[in-house]
Amino acid sequence: MIRLGSLAGYPFEGPRVLGGWTPPARPAVFAILYKPDPAAERYAVAYVGHSDDLSTEPLPFAHPAADCWIKRAGGKWRVYVCWYEVPGGLRSHREQVARELIAAYRPSCNEQQYDQTWKDEWIQDYTAQTTGPLTTSRTPDEPKTSM
Repeated sequence: MIRLGSLAGYPFEGPRVLGGWTPPARPAVFAILYKPDPAAERYAVAYVGHSDDLSTEPLPFAHPAADCWIKRAGGKWRVYVCWYEVPGGLRSHREQVARELIAAYRPSCNEQQYDQTWKDEWIQDYTAQTTGPLTTSRTPDEPKTSM
């Protein structure tokens, strides 16, 4: 098992060498990994995707991004996969988890990237009895703001 996500909140199965992996017939989020230092047990995320049925994905190496994975890893036997079956999750849940992971890891083989910062135009100024002032930073790496 490997944990990925905000505060490492998602328990992914794997990692397994992609070339020898048989995708299960299950809906899941999957991540393609490689080891920047082959001697270390540390992985980097090269790609994140999701599927309604992993067994129908063009894996291991017929996927449109496979050339990028292989190049990034330095060979097809250095590409790893891990997957997460979102408990009770719908397609929308898998999409949300995948977007979160793409925003957090910025995998170079994903064409679509997502920004994890807040923008003023998303929040605007508003008041309501149930809301207070913003107490968190607009960027994930900055400390919490004071009230």
